[in-house]
Amino acid sequence: MNFSDEMMAPVMFAGLAVMLLTGFPVAFALAANGMLFAFIGFEMGLLQPELLQALPQRLFGIMGNQVLLAIPFFTFMGIILERSGMAEDLLDTVGQLFGKVRGGIAYAVIFVGALLAATTGVLAASVIAMGLISLPVMLRYGYDGRIAAGVICASGTLAQVLPPSLVLIVMADVLGASVGDMYLGSVLPGLMLVAMLAIFIFLVTVFKPKMLPALPPEYRRLRGAPLYRHALVVMVPPLVLIFLVLGTIFMGVATPTEGGAMGAVGALGLALAKRRLDWKLLRQASHSTALLSSFVMFILIGSTVFALTFRAVDGDLWVEHLFVQIPGGQLGFIIVVNTIIFLLGFFIDFFEIAFIVLPLLAPVADKIGLDLVWFGVMIGMNMQTSFLTPPFGFALFYLRSVAPSEITTMQIYKGVVPFVIVQLIALALVVSFPALVYTLTGGKKVVDTTGVKIEIPKNDYTTGGGGGIYGPGANPYAPSGPSDQGGTTPAQAAPGTQK
Repeated sequence: MNFSDEMMAPVMFAGLAVMLLTGFPVAFALAANGMLFAFIGFEMGLLQPELLQALPQRLFGIMGNQVLLAIPFFTFMGIILERSGMAEDLLDTVGQLFGKVRGGIAYAVIFVGALLAATTGVLAASVIAMGLISLPVMLRYGYDGRIAAGVICASGTLAQVLPPSLVLIVMADVLGASVGDMYLGSVLPGLMLVAMLAIFIFLVTVFKPKMLPALPPEYRRLRGAPLYRHALVVMVPPLVLIFLVLGTIFMGVATPTEGGAMGAVGALGLALAKRRLDWKLLRQASHSTALLSSFVMFILIGSTVFALTFRAVDGDLWVEHLFVQIPGGQLGFIIVVNTIIFLLGFFIDFFEIAFIVLPLLAPVADKIGLDLVWFGVMIGMNMQTSFLTPPFGFALFYLRSVAPSEITTMQIYKGVVPFVIVQLIALALVVSFPALVYTLTGGKKVVDTTGVKIEIPKNDYTTGGGGGIYGPGANPYAPSGPSDQGGTTPAQAAPGTQK
């Protein structure tokens, strides 16, 4: 192998990094990089032009992938629920329930963030809704601005790790894993993270009670039985919708795509029941869904073009050799991968990480014996922190767009730091205790191939009596002359039947 062969893959990867750093759109950077180095490979004699003949089939395969249909369904469902006022109703009601407890609104934000994550799966909707509704109330009644901003951002990012997360759908498709298994595997880690956020708020109320005071009685408009009845009316519909979507998927009644379709219909039903469904809402939801779906599809098409050329120049082997040489075996690989993903989260979106980095890491993870479902959940937990890490965390931008003027950008940055630490502790627990993922999925599914036996039919099709795919006497390769009972001579035998 000459110098050009060895350097083609790293130079191609470096070229992609340069394109991304210049601000070129990710989807077009991937496709342009793949096509550019494909033609360079043709000119240098490293690749054959026939390579690009595989491209149309791969693109049609993307468009025919039914798993990806779940993305527009869940996006549409989340936007309908967000625009129909479900977040506002939940925040107000749960705030009333927890209001008399010190830090009650912070608990309410965490609980509602988990509910919104399990119904909408859309980060922007959760952060913006809670920033508009809960943040002014928290500031009005003496909450510390840093803790208030941090808990809203952290609770909003739960939409990335709790099903029906779009991140999990994309990662399942990239890893070649089951979306249902990915959803099941993320349930316990997601609920553990919710509990850890609540525990952190409790510790703050114990050691620094002035930062999270209880709400005064005038805020709590409802008490006793009327409050519980109102809470029941508000909370039952989203819980039913969660069962309608996730319950049917977990029980095997519906595929994730079918579950997403039922969720979209259920969201329309809830909006209609609240008399908030109109043509304007439908138009906005359809437009936003089309934008996000097109965004995902274009990135996926671009990454397919890039991957075709990158693998043709043995880029996958280059990446594999880099990571196989990491000391420490599986643990060393896990530490390095998590470090890379965490650092990339400061600068690029989770879609770019999923479509660019994950396809390079997945074959190595599979080769060293890691379960891809557990690996995907771990990466999902890690990528969740990318929404919180300054200076480019998307949750920070969403909250900054709706936060009142007394909340500074630096306060938001400082407020999310302890919650990033909480999420990193949760990630460490997932790495240390894989049973958090395996408990519901049933562990790594290993196919025992020792008992597999392949038998090749020994019938002599040339005699016409063996049948086979042509039927008795219908073999077009059979000689026209008579044959003895021992079969044809070697000179007469059909292609591939000579002994």
